[in-house]
Amino acid sequence: MTDIIPPLYYIGVDGGGTRCRARLRNRAGQVLGEGYGGAGNIRLGLGLVWRNIMAAVDEALSQAQLTHADLPDIHIGLGLAGVTSATSAQVTVDAGPDFGAISVASDAHAACLGAFSGKDGAIQICGTGSAGYILSDGVGQGIGGWGFEVGDDGSAAGLGRAALRAALRGFDKIAPATDFTREMIASFGGQPADVIAFVTTATPSDYGAMAPTIMGYAEKGDLVATALVRAVAEDIGLYLRRLHHLGAKRIALVGGLGEPIRPWLSTRDAALLSEPEQDAVEGAILLARGASNGLASPGKILV
Repeated sequence: MTDIIPPLYYIGVDGGGTRCRARLRNRAGQVLGEGYGGAGNIRLGLGLVWRNIMAAVDEALSQAQLTHADLPDIHIGLGLAGVTSATSAQVTVDAGPDFGAISVASDAHAACLGAFSGKDGAIQICGTGSAGYILSDGVGQGIGGWGFEVGDDGSAAGLGRAALRAALRGFDKIAPATDFTREMIASFGGQPADVIAFVTTATPSDYGAMAPTIMGYAEKGDLVATALVRAVAEDIGLYLRRLHHLGAKRIALVGGLGEPIRPWLSTRDAALLSEPEQDAVEGAILLARGASNGLASPGKILV
């Protein structure tokens, strides 16, 4: 029987609704480079997403003095938003460059692998989008993650969407108007028509970019902003309790909104949380390594 020779390098990529993060390790596990690119949600189009992935990969390769000529010696693991089936994972692989192997999973799967180093546990993603995910006895199950149009409760994009709705209701005087709601409309030009012009072409990351402003007003006690943030915290709590009901003994809160929203969670929901051991990029490297307790091997596609 011929021994399988491992590749020289591994790259993990975490691709969310706003950006991609890439990390390059050698066979011994040393970090050789890191890089960043644009959004990694495959619903934005595989051409765009692969360009964003490769921008992050190329930055990491450059730091290690590697080039595209080295791609056949690299196994890459991708944890990407928008991957919801084996079919969507396969078309992502098919659209990619000639790496030695490409392993694809949802961003939630990769984040969960990273959070508990491939062992059982659960995560709640609170980033541009939102999703819950649990690994139990090697089997993964997702909760939510259906996209901005019909989901993303407990996310930065959802918070931004709710804020614009509240601001317009305040403008119409059918709901409270505060300094926060007035600033929201003023930031787009001062009239509802300016807001509508924005939403006509806005992406989830555009909505999510409003989150720091909303959180800032909530921390200052603004009536409307506080209600919006509390609603998001309650949505996150629903997911946390569902993951706990499914058997998760450890749940990590991950994503850019995770830390800011944490103080707003109820005592009951906050008690369910554990600190993640590693980040989602390391989870993607586990995909590339095929080292996630048998859940993945180089070239195998997972969601």
